[in-house]
Amino acid sequence: MILKVDIRFLLISLFLAWSTQCALAQDAENEKPLRPVASIFSAQYGHATELDTYISPIKYGGNAVALGYEAQQAFGFDPQRWTRQLSIETDYSYTHNPAGNHDAHALMIDARWAMMRRWNNVLAPNLQFQLGGETQFRGGVLYNAYNSNNLVSTRILWNVGFMGQAIYNTHIKRLPITLRYQVALPVAGVFFSPDYDEAYYEIYLGNHSNLTHFGWWGNHFDLDHTLSADLHLGNTILRVGYRNRINSSWTNNINTRSIAHYLVIGLGGEFLSVSPKKKAKVNNNFISSMYQ
Repeated sequence: MILKVDIRFLLISLFLAWSTQCALAQDAENEKPLRPVASIFSAQYGHATELDTYISPIKYGGNAVALGYEAQQAFGFDPQRWTRQLSIETDYSYTHNPAGNHDAHALMIDARWAMMRRWNNVLAPNLQFQLGGETQFRGGVLYNAYNSNNLVSTRILWNVGFMGQAIYNTHIKRLPITLRYQVALPVAGVFFSPDYDEAYYEIYLGNHSNLTHFGWWGNHFDLDHTLSADLHLGNTILRVGYRNRINSSWTNNINTRSIAHYLVIGLGGEFLSVSPKKKAKVNNNFISSMYQ
């Protein structure tokens, strides 16, 4: 009889301990800060100049458009001090030679991922700086149907470098506004370039030498920076800004240079992904990657 009582007491004790542990784990889960994703879809329009001496020694100029998506979120392991950003973009330019009788088309796809350290309330309240590393893939083609020999120039590159942001949250009367300057500056990478006057048909036949090149600021330079204002219209964010992108390279006696200026219009907001099995408490902390 004593043994049965001891066994029952042991089972009850184990069950109570397990229930308490589950409750503590659930409370800990509920106390985790919520990390919304700041997502912005943008349309960009402006002017671009294209130079690629593989196709032509003449600089072309014309209109440029781009469509982009950006998502930024505080990191889960240390959301107060670390953020991550993913951006994907496709851009197209339709340019002309100075005489206006030859056209060129450039279509590129760009993807970036960055991880940045954040410092809040630096120099002034509501002013934050973010700085970290980024990696970029960019690829596409420049096409000129009027060229007598080479019609297409392929551009493929992979870079690693720095990304930084200065973000200031303020108000104009009752309208919250977030001012941001962002710059991405690749340092080193790998890019593709054929030899001067080497046709792609020769590459197809098996001439694969000297096609891949180590890129650094001596033979490849890339700069992408944006100045923008995010207007918080309720739960919707309207972004307006100016963006400048510079990309140039010099290798195998081939000079490429692409410069674009864009007016940026974006629309988005901050979104939470919450499992239906877990109900977020009202007193959970919200940690935004940019906004306050």
